[in-house]
Amino acid sequence: MTTALLVIDVQNDFCPGGLLAVNEGNAVVPVINRMQDDFPLVVATQDWHPANHSSFAANHDDAEPFSTIDMTYGPQVLWPIHCVQGSEGAAFHPDLALDRVSLIVRKGTDPALDSYSAFFENDRETVTGLAGYLRDKGVTSLTLAGLATDFCVGWSALDARRLGFEVTLATTACRAIDLDGSLDAAMANMVESGVVITS
Repeated sequence: MTTALLVIDVQNDFCPGGLLAVNEGNAVVPVINRMQDDFPLVVATQDWHPANHSSFAANHDDAEPFSTIDMTYGPQVLWPIHCVQGSEGAAFHPDLALDRVSLIVRKGTDPALDSYSAFFENDRETVTGLAGYLRDKGVTSLTLAGLATDFCVGWSALDARRLGFEVTLATTACRAIDLDGSLDAAMANMVESGVVITS
């Protein structure tokens, strides 16, 4: 086994009608379902926040969603409440095929620390354990899909490259938030790091 599909955060709150909906977020579901048969290993991630998470604007006095504050680990976007542990919004999209998913990595569980990447918390030091799992399986190459291109998918792609994996981004299987030019910045960073962009 040398390759795996990494499915990032295809959850109800990131799809139309969700608390942090990504435009056309549900459109990635049938694409990802078709892609899974092309990979010997499929891994998924799931945002899994406690209700008191520090990345929620509602947990800061007078803070507006999508504003930015400085945390101990650097700048942090304050989000609307989303993907609260055990909620319907945190569940995977009901049409997402999960029967071939061998591992689900839950992230963002520490109330003091956000986690975009599938590999590291936002302090860039705390690991999720995914890299070790993939290496134990003999994986050297990853294809990434899911939500959102410019945050959790992009950070995961950059970290995968930093960890030595070959990385492909499947653009038709991703959608972006595009917050103040974040999509263009993320795409540029991924290309610079050696991520292969494909449809």
